[in-house]
Amino acid sequence: MPIIKSAKKRVRITEKRTAYNREWKEKIKQAIKEFEKVVEEGNVEEAEAKLREASKILDKSAGKGIIHKNKAARKKSQLTRQFNKIA
Repeated sequence: MPIIKSAKKRVRITEKRTAYNREWKEKIKQAIKEFEKVVEEGNVEEAEAKLREASKILDKSAGKGIIHKNKAARKKSQLTRQFNKIA
């Protein structure tokens, strides 16, 4: 355990940020899983809505620095390709 006051603060901040990042990454995974489930079922209208939702979450997380912007773009592209296969 840290002894210096500033080191203690850094530990607290790191724990908060880690929890925040983990929460957002879980949102991303959940949105992608929901989209893929709908795509598997073949429901085009619902898949389009889930694609928009997943894209929104990816963009927000990239803006917040949770994931890199190129990773967000790559994921969105992959999801769009999946959607285009059923559309």
